Amino acid sequence: MELVSIADVRIAADDIAGTAVRTPLLPTLWDDELWLKPENLQPVGSFKLRGATHAVARLDPAARSRGVVTHSSGNHGQALAYAARAFGVPCTVVVPEGAPRVKVDRIRALGAEVRLVPPAHRLVEAERIVAATGAALVPPFDHPRIIAGQGTIGLEIVADLPEVDVVLVPVGGGGLSSGVATAVRALRPSAAVIGVEPELAADARDSLAAGEVVVWDVDRTYRTSADGLRTNLSALTFAHLRERLDRIVTVSEEEIAAALTRLVREARLVVEPSGAVALAARLFHRDELPPGRTVAVVTGGNVDPAVLASALASGG
Repeated sequence: MELVSIADVRIAADDIAGTAVRTPLLPTLWDDELWLKPENLQPVGSFKLRGATHAVARLDPAARSRGVVTHSSGNHGQALAYAARAFGVPCTVVVPEGAPRVKVDRIRALGAEVRLVPPAHRLVEAERIVAATGAALVPPFDHPRIIAGQGTIGLEIVADLPEVDVVLVPVGGGGLSSGVATAVRALRPSAAVIGVEPELAADARDSLAAGEVVVWDVDRTYRTSADGLRTNLSALTFAHLRERLDRIVTVSEEEIAAALTRLVREARLVVEPSGAVALAARLFHRDELPPGRTVAVVTGGNVDPAVLASALASGG
């Protein structure tokens, strides 16, 4: 299986310039060797805008004119809706029932049509719409252009902190971690790229241990508050992570909540649970990580208002 290259990531960087924000590295007051990469500052509130924009930009114009379709728990759906609107094409997003209302409302606000289905049916429904309309399927992670687009985060990290030693990146379907590992490995080979998963959705950990994709069913993965990390790896993302990721660290629900509270109260960042897992690894599993200058990728900020209110009220 052909893997995404650093050249692919550089092409993506050109495509997304002017649409996705080049987010800064933020130093933290509580840890002199920790920086945050706040992708919650993207126009749609998550890193997903990078991959979606690159994928839509590279579609054949005739195919693009028929519209785009995806399945998403929310963040990729918002990103694709934003990119489709920028190109003036229709967009349909298949959303699993139970996704945060705030994310669904924002997808609709960006002009996309939303189809709510049981979680296990999301891909089947997306493929049905593609067959019926001729629209292009833009998957949330399982595509080289999505991986390359997300990899631009790694380009920016190394450009802004050339001597980075550790990059902590959340793992859901694996598109982000595949792309970031691709870029960092090429530009800073001595740095460790560590994936972070919730304990309640640790399929990537199990997959890498088994040497093949291990699938957790939705009854297991939907227990975690980190809704953006409930998806299993694909064969493509597994191939990237097996080759380029150093290891996986898992974090508990309590650790995710505490990290979210720290980000809200002390870094002044509005984040969702999925966006807090990388920091949770640094806060609670530092003994499992290599030492040195560390960047934690904060993936998104599309948080349910009740969850945010709880973090603001917490003294943790």
